[in-house]
Amino acid sequence: METIDKNNIPKHIAVVMDGNGRWAKKKGAARIFGHRNALKAVRETIEACSELGVEFLTLYTFSSENWQRPQDEVDALMELLINNIVGEADDLKKNNVCLNAIGDLDRLPKKCIIALQGAMAKTAACSKMTLNLALSYSGRWDIKNAMVKIAENLKNESISIEDISEELISNHLSTAGMPDPELMIRTSGEMRISNFLMWQLAYSELYITEVLWPDFRKKDLHEAIMDYQKRQRRFGKTGEQVNK
Repeated sequence: METIDKNNIPKHIAVVMDGNGRWAKKKGAARIFGHRNALKAVRETIEACSELGVEFLTLYTFSSENWQRPQDEVDALMELLINNIVGEADDLKKNNVCLNAIGDLDRLPKKCIIALQGAMAKTAACSKMTLNLALSYSGRWDIKNAMVKIAENLKNESISIEDISEELISNHLSTAGMPDPELMIRTSGEMRISNFLMWQLAYSELYITEVLWPDFRKKDLHEAIMDYQKRQRRFGKTGEQVNK
């Protein structure tokens, strides 16, 4: 904490929480064992971000592609999701963290939707940090959904073709009203974004760690931020231009 520049904290951090299955396999257990043991990593990441003043934290919790996994794993994940949402809502509220969800939520089981709605309502007035759970989410779905909304507005003539801009597209994505992530962290060493926030990550700094998600702790989040703070974000400019 002492070595982190508090004046250079990302407003929005996105995390691909990868490696639960491999963590479980190393211990000779079923994949769901890894998912069950990932909650501590989630808690510590939320706490660390809140302590540092991060305003938005987006966790890639369940992708659209994850529906293709074995049904028993999907069912167990949905049950874990329900129990954890209900169990953590009070702590989120106590810590002034607003819970939000992005993705094709209609695909979730009814029990999950009810649990989500209840937790989001309970934390709706919280303002210190927003926690986004990306559920049944994919970047391509997000962009396609935005295009459909824009096409509907064109059809009913509430906008014209000339109105279409990057800002307009951003305002129709599931993260509308939030800054794009300055930092994306991926655990387990995999070198890809896996269909996550494809539009929003255009200029994000990527940090890949070999740590498997169930072992991820505050110190790992701190190391990611310190690495981020060593970088120069140029957005197409030269280093000399940025340093002026």
